[in-house]
Amino acid sequence: MPKLYRDIFQKSVDSVREEGRYRIFRDIRRKKGAFPQAIWYHDDHQEKEITVWCSNDYLGMGQNECVIEAVKAAVDTAGTGSGGTRNISGTTRYHVQLEDELAQLHQKDSALVMTSGYVANEAALSTLQKILPGLIVLSDEMNHASMISGIRNGRCEKHIFKHNDMDDLENKLKSLPIDAPKLIAFESVYSMDADIAPIETICDLAEKYGAMTYIDEVHAVGMYGPTGGGVAEARGLMSRIDIIQGTLAKAYGMIGGYIAADSVIIDAIRSLASGFIFTTSIPPSTAAGALRSVRVLKMTPEKRTQHQDRANALKTRFRNAGYPFIDGETHIVPLMVGDPVKCQAISDRLINDFGIYAQPINYPTVPRGTERLRFTPSPFHNDAMMDDLMAALDIVWAEFGLERQKVA
Repeated sequence: MPKLYRDIFQKSVDSVREEGRYRIFRDIRRKKGAFPQAIWYHDDHQEKEITVWCSNDYLGMGQNECVIEAVKAAVDTAGTGSGGTRNISGTTRYHVQLEDELAQLHQKDSALVMTSGYVANEAALSTLQKILPGLIVLSDEMNHASMISGIRNGRCEKHIFKHNDMDDLENKLKSLPIDAPKLIAFESVYSMDADIAPIETICDLAEKYGAMTYIDEVHAVGMYGPTGGGVAEARGLMSRIDIIQGTLAKAYGMIGGYIAADSVIIDAIRSLASGFIFTTSIPPSTAAGALRSVRVLKMTPEKRTQHQDRANALKTRFRNAGYPFIDGETHIVPLMVGDPVKCQAISDRLINDFGIYAQPINYPTVPRGTERLRFTPSPFHNDAMMDDLMAALDIVWAEFGLERQKVA
Protein backbone atom coordinates (compact mmCIF):
# COMPACT_ATOMS: atom_id res chain seq x y z
CA MET A 1 0.00 0.00 0.00
CA PRO A 2 1.44 3.42 -0.93
CA LYS A 3 2.44 5.54 2.07
CA LEU A 4 -0.03 8.27 1.07
CA TYR A 5 -2.97 5.93 1.59
CA ARG A 6 -1.58 4.55 4.83
CA ASP A 7 -1.13 8.06 6.20
CA ILE A 8 -4.78 8.86 5.47
CA PHE A 9 -5.92 5.75 7.33
CA GLN A 10 -3.64 6.59 10.24
CA LYS A 11 -4.91 10.17 10.37
CA SER A 12 -8.50 8.96 10.68
CA VAL A 13 -7.55 6.72 13.62
CA ASP A 14 -5.49 9.48 15.25
CA SER A 15 -8.46 11.85 15.01
CA VAL A 16 -10.65 9.40 16.94
CA ARG A 17 -7.92 8.96 19.56
CA GLU A 18 -7.53 12.73 20.00
CA GLU A 19 -11.26 13.07 20.67
CA GLY A 20 -10.95 10.46 23.41
CA ARG A 21 -13.36 8.06 21.75
CA TYR A 22 -11.00 5.39 20.44
CA ARG A 23 -12.68 2.07 21.17
CA ILE A 24 -10.84 -0.63 23.05
CA PHE A 25 -12.10 -4.16 22.51
CA ARG A 26 -11.64 -6.23 25.65
CA ASP A 27 -10.39 -9.75 25.02
CA ILE A 28 -12.60 -11.85 27.29
CA ARG A 29 -13.76 -15.45 27.58
CA ARG A 30 -17.00 -16.11 29.37
CA LYS A 31 -17.05 -18.94 31.89
CA LYS A 32 -19.72 -21.49 31.09
CA GLY A 33 -22.10 -21.89 33.98
CA ALA A 34 -20.68 -18.90 35.85
CA PHE A 35 -22.33 -15.94 34.09
CA PRO A 36 -21.59 -13.00 34.50
CA GLN A 37 -18.06 -14.08 35.40
CA ALA A 38 -15.40 -14.10 32.68
CA ILE A 39 -11.66 -14.20 32.08
CA TRP A 40 -9.99 -11.07 30.69
CA TYR A 41 -6.81 -11.51 28.64
CA HIS A 42 -4.55 -8.45 28.76
CA ASP A 43 -0.92 -7.32 28.70
CA ASP A 44 0.67 -10.20 26.80
CA HIS A 45 -2.04 -12.74 27.62
CA GLN A 46 -2.16 -12.27 31.37
CA GLU A 47 -5.45 -13.54 32.78
CA LYS A 48 -7.73 -11.77 35.23
CA GLU A 49 -11.13 -12.83 36.54
CA ILE A 50 -13.78 -10.17 35.98
CA THR A 51 -17.49 -9.56 36.42
CA VAL A 52 -19.21 -8.43 33.23
CA TRP A 53 -21.69 -5.57 33.76
CA CYS A 54 -22.34 -4.55 30.16
CA SER A 55 -23.51 -7.67 28.33
CA ASN A 56 -26.59 -7.64 26.12
CA ASP A 57 -27.08 -11.31 26.95
CA TYR A 58 -29.57 -9.85 29.38
CA LEU A 59 -30.87 -13.09 30.86
CA GLY A 60 -27.73 -15.21 30.52
CA MET A 61 -29.43 -17.48 27.98
CA GLY A 62 -26.13 -17.88 26.15
CA GLN A 63 -25.13 -19.95 29.20
CA ASN A 64 -28.42 -21.80 29.60
CA GLU A 65 -27.95 -25.58 29.66
CA CYS A 66 -31.12 -26.26 27.65
CA VAL A 67 -29.96 -23.90 24.91
CA ILE A 68 -26.45 -25.35 24.89
CA GLU A 69 -27.91 -28.87 24.58
CA ALA A 70 -30.01 -27.79 21.58
CA VAL A 71 -26.97 -26.30 19.84
CA LYS A 72 -24.86 -29.42 20.44
CA ALA A 73 -27.64 -31.75 19.29
CA ALA A 74 -28.09 -29.79 16.06
CA VAL A 75 -24.35 -29.91 15.35
CA ASP A 76 -24.37 -33.68 15.90
CA THR A 77 -27.40 -34.04 13.64
CA ALA A 78 -26.80 -31.49 10.87
CA GLY A 79 -23.18 -30.37 11.11
CA THR A 80 -22.06 -26.75 11.28
CA GLY A 81 -22.71 -24.36 8.38
CA SER A 82 -26.05 -23.98 6.63
CA GLY A 83 -24.61 -24.53 3.18
CA GLY A 84 -25.78 -21.38 1.45
CA THR A 85 -28.36 -18.68 1.14
CA ARG A 86 -31.92 -19.49 2.11
CA ASN A 87 -32.88 -19.91 -1.54
CA ILE A 88 -29.99 -22.14 -2.61
CA SER A 89 -29.57 -24.60 0.24
CA GLY A 90 -29.64 -22.65 3.47
CA THR A 91 -33.21 -23.31 4.59
CA THR A 92 -33.22 -26.15 7.09
CA ARG A 93 -35.91 -27.64 9.26
CA TYR A 94 -34.48 -25.60 12.15
CA HIS A 95 -34.98 -22.32 10.27
CA VAL A 96 -38.58 -23.20 9.41
CA GLN A 97 -39.40 -24.16 13.01
CA LEU A 98 -37.76 -21.01 14.36
CA GLU A 99 -39.74 -18.75 12.02
CA ASP A 100 -42.99 -20.50 12.97
CA GLU A 101 -42.16 -19.98 16.65
CA LEU A 102 -41.34 -16.31 16.18
CA ALA A 103 -44.52 -15.70 14.22
CA GLN A 104 -46.52 -17.25 17.07
CA LEU A 105 -44.58 -15.23 19.63
CA HIS A 106 -45.64 -11.98 17.97
CA GLN A 107 -49.11 -13.18 16.95
CA LYS A 108 -48.34 -12.68 13.25
CA ASP A 109 -48.85 -14.85 10.18
CA SER A 110 -45.18 -15.19 9.31
CA ALA A 111 -41.63 -14.37 10.31
CA LEU A 112 -38.36 -14.11 8.43
CA VAL A 113 -35.00 -14.84 10.08
CA MET A 114 -31.87 -13.03 8.87
CA THR A 115 -28.22 -13.06 9.89
CA SER A 116 -28.42 -10.20 12.41
CA GLY A 117 -30.73 -7.57 13.83
CA TYR A 118 -28.81 -4.97 11.84
CA VAL A 119 -29.39 -6.86 8.60
CA ALA A 120 -33.07 -7.37 9.43
CA ASN A 121 -33.61 -3.63 9.89
CA GLU A 122 -31.50 -2.57 6.94
CA ALA A 123 -32.95 -5.14 4.57
CA ALA A 124 -36.59 -4.64 5.54
CA LEU A 125 -36.61 -0.84 5.65
CA SER A 126 -34.59 -0.40 2.45
CA THR A 127 -36.87 -2.81 0.59
CA LEU A 128 -40.16 -1.19 1.56
CA GLN A 129 -39.52 1.64 -0.91
CA LYS A 130 -39.36 -0.93 -3.74
CA ILE A 131 -42.68 -2.38 -2.64
CA LEU A 132 -44.41 0.95 -1.94
CA PRO A 133 -43.30 3.58 -4.51
CA GLY A 134 -43.49 7.08 -3.09
CA LEU A 135 -43.25 5.81 0.49
CA ILE A 136 -42.63 8.47 3.13
CA VAL A 137 -40.91 7.31 6.31
CA LEU A 138 -41.23 9.10 9.63
CA SER A 139 -38.37 8.05 11.90
CA ASP A 140 -37.65 8.77 15.57
CA GLU A 141 -34.42 10.76 15.87
CA MET A 142 -32.97 8.21 18.32
CA ASN A 143 -33.53 5.14 16.15
CA HIS A 144 -30.84 2.49 15.73
CA ALA A 145 -28.09 3.03 13.15
CA SER A 146 -29.40 0.00 11.26
CA MET A 147 -32.81 1.64 10.90
CA ILE A 148 -31.24 4.89 9.73
CA SER A 149 -29.13 2.97 7.21
CA GLY A 150 -32.14 1.06 5.88
CA ILE A 151 -34.22 4.19 5.47
CA ARG A 152 -31.34 6.01 3.78
CA ASN A 153 -30.63 3.13 1.41
CA GLY A 154 -34.31 2.97 0.49
CA ARG A 155 -33.89 6.50 -0.93
CA CYS A 156 -37.42 7.44 -0.01
CA GLU A 157 -38.65 10.71 1.42
CA LYS A 158 -38.04 10.78 5.16
CA HIS A 159 -38.94 13.00 8.08
CA ILE A 160 -37.21 12.78 11.46
CA PHE A 161 -39.41 13.50 14.46
CA LYS A 162 -38.16 14.50 17.89
CA HIS A 163 -37.55 11.59 20.22
CA ASN A 164 -40.86 10.26 21.57
CA ASP A 165 -42.47 13.65 20.78
CA MET A 166 -45.98 12.87 19.62
CA ASP A 167 -46.88 16.49 18.89
CA ASP A 168 -43.94 16.73 16.52
CA LEU A 169 -44.87 13.42 14.90
CA GLU A 170 -48.47 14.50 14.37
CA ASN A 171 -47.45 17.86 12.94
CA LYS A 172 -45.26 16.07 10.40
CA LEU A 173 -48.02 13.62 9.54
CA LYS A 174 -50.45 16.49 9.03
CA SER A 175 -48.13 18.11 6.52
CA LEU A 176 -48.00 15.05 4.26
CA PRO A 177 -50.44 14.17 1.44
CA ILE A 178 -53.33 12.12 2.76
CA ASP A 179 -53.06 9.54 -0.03
CA ALA A 180 -49.27 9.09 0.17
CA PRO A 181 -48.02 5.77 1.59
CA LYS A 182 -46.45 6.41 5.00
CA LEU A 183 -44.51 4.40 7.56
CA ILE A 184 -43.69 5.31 11.18
CA ALA A 185 -40.45 3.64 12.28
CA PHE A 186 -39.56 3.56 15.97
CA GLU A 187 -38.16 1.42 18.77
CA SER A 188 -39.85 0.13 21.90
CA VAL A 189 -36.92 0.24 24.35
CA TYR A 190 -34.25 2.83 23.54
CA SER A 191 -31.17 1.14 24.91
CA MET A 192 -28.94 4.15 25.55
CA ASP A 193 -31.50 6.33 27.31
CA ALA A 194 -33.50 3.58 29.02
CA ASP A 195 -36.88 4.92 27.92
CA ILE A 196 -39.86 3.40 26.11
CA ALA A 197 -41.81 4.76 23.15
CA PRO A 198 -45.48 5.77 23.57
CA ILE A 199 -46.51 2.87 21.36
CA GLU A 200 -50.27 3.22 21.77
CA THR A 201 -50.23 6.89 20.78
CA ILE A 202 -48.06 6.11 17.76
CA CYS A 203 -50.57 3.47 16.69
CA ASP A 204 -53.42 5.96 17.16
CA LEU A 205 -51.64 8.49 14.94
CA ALA A 206 -50.83 5.85 12.35
CA GLU A 207 -54.50 4.90 12.09
CA LYS A 208 -55.58 8.53 12.00
CA TYR A 209 -53.23 9.46 9.15
CA GLY A 210 -53.15 6.17 7.23
CA ALA A 211 -49.60 5.09 8.07
CA MET A 212 -48.03 1.68 8.62
CA THR A 213 -46.07 0.96 11.81
CA TYR A 214 -42.61 -0.60 12.12
CA ILE A 215 -41.27 -1.31 15.61
CA ASP A 216 -37.76 -2.37 16.60
CA GLU A 217 -38.08 -4.54 19.73
CA VAL A 218 -34.50 -5.83 19.90
CA HIS A 219 -33.95 -4.66 23.49
CA ALA A 220 -37.36 -5.95 24.57
CA VAL A 221 -37.99 -9.37 23.01
CA GLY A 222 -37.64 -12.06 25.64
CA MET A 223 -37.65 -9.34 28.29
CA TYR A 224 -41.20 -7.98 28.43
CA GLY A 225 -44.69 -9.39 28.07
CA PRO A 226 -46.25 -12.62 29.36
CA THR A 227 -44.32 -14.76 26.87
CA GLY A 228 -41.43 -12.41 26.04
CA GLY A 229 -43.03 -10.86 22.96
CA GLY A 230 -41.73 -7.44 23.93
CA VAL A 231 -43.26 -4.18 25.09
CA ALA A 232 -45.97 -4.41 22.42
CA GLU A 233 -47.10 -7.70 23.94
CA ALA A 234 -46.87 -6.33 27.48
CA ARG A 235 -49.19 -3.48 26.48
CA GLY A 236 -51.54 -5.58 24.34
CA LEU A 237 -50.61 -3.74 21.15
CA MET A 238 -49.04 -6.37 18.87
CA SER A 239 -52.10 -6.54 16.63
CA ARG A 240 -51.75 -2.82 15.93
CA ILE A 241 -48.14 -3.06 14.74
CA ASP A 242 -47.64 -3.94 11.07
CA ILE A 243 -43.99 -5.06 11.21
CA ILE A 244 -42.19 -6.19 14.36
CA GLN A 245 -38.42 -6.52 14.19
CA GLY A 246 -36.40 -8.37 16.79
CA THR A 247 -33.08 -10.02 17.51
CA LEU A 248 -31.90 -13.40 18.70
CA ALA A 249 -28.62 -11.93 19.97
CA LYS A 250 -29.67 -10.24 23.19
CA ALA A 251 -32.20 -11.81 25.57
CA TYR A 252 -32.13 -15.06 23.56
CA GLY A 253 -28.35 -15.38 23.82
CA MET A 254 -27.69 -16.40 20.21
CA ILE A 255 -27.15 -14.46 16.94
CA GLY A 256 -29.52 -13.42 14.17
CA GLY A 257 -32.40 -11.03 13.58
CA TYR A 258 -35.91 -11.26 12.21
CA ILE A 259 -39.10 -9.54 11.24
CA ALA A 260 -42.65 -10.73 11.88
CA ALA A 261 -45.70 -9.50 10.00
CA ASP A 262 -48.64 -10.39 7.76
CA SER A 263 -47.66 -13.19 5.39
CA VAL A 264 -47.90 -10.99 2.29
CA ILE A 265 -45.50 -8.45 3.82
CA ILE A 266 -43.00 -11.18 4.71
CA ASP A 267 -43.32 -12.75 1.28
CA ALA A 268 -42.68 -9.42 -0.46
CA ILE A 269 -39.60 -8.62 1.64
CA ARG A 270 -38.33 -12.21 1.31
CA SER A 271 -38.59 -11.90 -2.46
CA LEU A 272 -36.97 -8.47 -2.86
CA ALA A 273 -34.55 -7.77 0.01
CA SER A 274 -30.93 -8.07 -1.17
CA GLY A 275 -29.67 -8.28 2.41
CA PHE A 276 -31.69 -11.46 2.81
CA ILE A 277 -31.46 -12.99 -0.67
CA PHE A 278 -27.68 -12.86 -1.05
CA THR A 279 -26.54 -13.74 2.47
CA THR A 280 -25.73 -17.22 3.77
CA SER A 281 -28.25 -18.16 6.43
CA ILE A 282 -27.44 -18.63 10.10
CA PRO A 283 -26.13 -22.15 10.91
CA PRO A 284 -28.68 -24.86 11.79
CA SER A 285 -27.19 -25.09 15.29
CA THR A 286 -27.77 -21.36 15.83
CA ALA A 287 -31.37 -21.65 14.67
CA ALA A 288 -31.87 -24.66 16.96
CA GLY A 289 -30.40 -22.82 19.95
CA ALA A 290 -32.52 -19.75 19.26
CA LEU A 291 -35.64 -21.91 18.90
CA ARG A 292 -34.97 -23.53 22.28
CA SER A 293 -34.25 -20.15 23.90
CA VAL A 294 -37.48 -18.60 22.62
CA ARG A 295 -39.47 -21.58 23.89
CA VAL A 296 -37.77 -21.57 27.30
CA LEU A 297 -38.41 -17.85 27.81
CA LYS A 298 -42.02 -18.23 26.72
CA MET A 299 -42.55 -20.67 29.58
CA THR A 300 -40.49 -18.95 32.29
CA PRO A 301 -41.88 -15.48 33.04
CA GLU A 302 -40.13 -15.64 36.42
CA LYS A 303 -36.85 -14.94 34.61
CA ARG A 304 -38.25 -11.58 33.51
CA THR A 305 -39.46 -10.84 37.04
CA GLN A 306 -36.04 -11.66 38.51
CA HIS A 307 -34.37 -9.51 35.94
CA GLN A 308 -36.50 -6.46 36.69
CA ASP A 309 -35.86 -6.99 40.40
CA ARG A 310 -32.09 -6.91 39.86
CA ALA A 311 -32.28 -3.84 37.63
CA ASN A 312 -34.37 -2.03 40.23
CA ALA A 313 -31.93 -3.06 42.96
CA LEU A 314 -29.04 -1.40 41.10
CA LYS A 315 -31.10 1.72 40.40
CA THR A 316 -31.93 1.98 44.10
CA ARG A 317 -28.25 1.81 45.01
CA PHE A 318 -27.31 4.44 42.44
CA ARG A 319 -30.17 6.65 43.58
CA ASN A 320 -29.26 6.37 47.26
CA ALA A 321 -25.61 7.12 46.48
CA GLY A 322 -26.46 10.22 44.44
CA TYR A 323 -24.98 9.02 41.15
CA PRO A 324 -26.13 10.83 37.97
CA PHE A 325 -27.83 8.00 36.11
CA ILE A 326 -30.86 7.82 33.84
CA ASP A 327 -33.58 6.53 36.14
CA GLY A 328 -35.72 5.03 33.40
CA GLU A 329 -38.46 2.42 33.30
CA THR A 330 -36.38 -0.28 31.63
CA HIS A 331 -33.72 -2.80 32.62
CA ILE A 332 -30.89 -0.60 31.34
CA VAL A 333 -29.00 1.65 33.80
CA PRO A 334 -26.84 4.33 32.12
CA LEU A 335 -24.38 6.06 34.48
CA MET A 336 -23.63 9.50 33.04
CA VAL A 337 -20.04 10.74 32.85
CA GLY A 338 -20.23 13.39 30.12
CA ASP A 339 -16.58 13.27 29.06
CA PRO A 340 -15.09 10.69 26.64
CA VAL A 341 -11.60 10.70 28.17
CA LYS A 342 -12.84 10.30 31.74
CA CYS A 343 -15.37 7.68 30.64
CA GLN A 344 -12.64 5.51 29.12
CA ALA A 345 -10.32 6.13 32.06
CA ILE A 346 -12.99 5.09 34.57
CA SER A 347 -13.69 1.94 32.57
CA ASP A 348 -9.94 1.16 32.52
CA ARG A 349 -9.62 1.71 36.26
CA LEU A 350 -12.63 -0.47 37.06
CA ILE A 351 -11.41 -3.46 35.07
CA ASN A 352 -7.71 -3.12 35.92
CA ASP A 353 -8.04 -2.62 39.66
CA PHE A 354 -11.43 -4.02 40.59
CA GLY A 355 -12.19 -6.70 37.99
CA ILE A 356 -15.36 -4.88 36.90
CA TYR A 357 -16.07 -4.69 33.17
CA ALA A 358 -18.27 -1.76 32.12
CA GLN A 359 -17.54 -0.57 28.61
CA PRO A 360 -17.69 3.20 27.89
CA ILE A 361 -20.34 4.39 25.46
CA ASN A 362 -19.39 7.43 23.41
CA TYR A 363 -20.04 9.22 20.12
CA PRO A 364 -21.43 8.28 17.61
CA THR A 365 -23.48 5.80 19.67
CA VAL A 366 -24.56 8.69 21.91
CA PRO A 367 -24.28 12.48 21.38
CA ARG A 368 -21.04 14.19 22.37
CA GLY A 369 -21.13 15.36 25.97
CA THR A 370 -23.39 12.48 27.06
CA GLU A 371 -20.74 9.76 27.37
CA ARG A 372 -21.71 7.08 29.84
CA LEU A 373 -21.12 3.66 31.35
CA ARG A 374 -24.09 1.47 30.49
CA PHE A 375 -24.89 -1.15 33.12
CA THR A 376 -27.11 -4.10 32.30
CA PRO A 377 -27.69 -6.09 35.50
CA SER A 378 -28.92 -9.63 34.93
CA PRO A 379 -30.76 -12.09 37.19
CA PHE A 380 -27.29 -13.43 38.04
CA HIS A 381 -25.80 -10.18 39.39
CA ASN A 382 -26.19 -10.84 43.11
CA ASP A 383 -26.01 -8.45 46.05
CA ALA A 384 -22.32 -9.21 46.67
CA MET A 385 -21.48 -8.20 43.10
CA MET A 386 -23.47 -5.01 43.54
CA ASP A 387 -21.65 -4.28 46.80
CA ASP A 388 -18.31 -4.67 45.00
CA LEU A 389 -19.45 -2.38 42.20
CA MET A 390 -20.64 0.36 44.55
CA ALA A 391 -17.42 0.21 46.58
CA ALA A 392 -15.32 0.53 43.41
CA LEU A 393 -17.41 3.40 42.04
CA ASP A 394 -17.14 5.24 45.34
CA ILE A 395 -13.34 5.28 44.98
CA VAL A 396 -13.09 5.91 41.26
CA TRP A 397 -15.79 8.57 41.05
CA ALA A 398 -13.98 10.64 43.70
CA GLU A 399 -10.60 10.18 42.01
CA PHE A 400 -11.89 11.73 38.81
CA GLY A 401 -13.59 14.61 40.61
CA LEU A 402 -17.08 13.77 39.37
CA GLU A 403 -20.11 15.15 41.16
CA ARG A 404 -22.77 13.27 43.05
CA GLN A 405 -26.10 14.58 44.17
CA LYS A 406 -26.80 15.09 47.85
CA VAL A 407 -29.31 12.55 49.07
CA ALA A 408 -31.86 13.73 51.62
